[in-house]
Amino acid sequence: MLEALLFRFLVGGLFVSAFATLGNILKPKSFAGLFGAAPSIALATLGLTIATEGSRYAALEARSMIAGAIAFLAYACCVMQFMFRFKPTAMLLTSALLFMWVASALGIWFVLLR
Repeated sequence: MLEALLFRFLVGGLFVSAFATLGNILKPKSFAGLFGAAPSIALATLGLTIATEGSRYAALEARSMIAGAIAFLAYACCVMQFMFRFKPTAMLLTSALLFMWVASALGIWFVLLR
């Protein structure tokens, strides 16, 4: 168990570092944060899942990640529209509309992935 956690930690750190370096090389520098987070963790998770559970289970995980990304896109679009129209504080709006991500993710899961 400890070896598996250590392996996950090392692989995750390696992927995060690689994507952060890639983002740092590209212009604009805002790509560093984008490449340093979700894609690297998703790839590390999928790689470990393939190694431990097999490719069928990893495919299910990948579909779930795609559904979560689509739901996050819907959330981000709604937040952007409200920010431009009503100019509330970011913390208030992002917290208040968090249900949008949950509702979208559950809706996609219920309709497409269940």
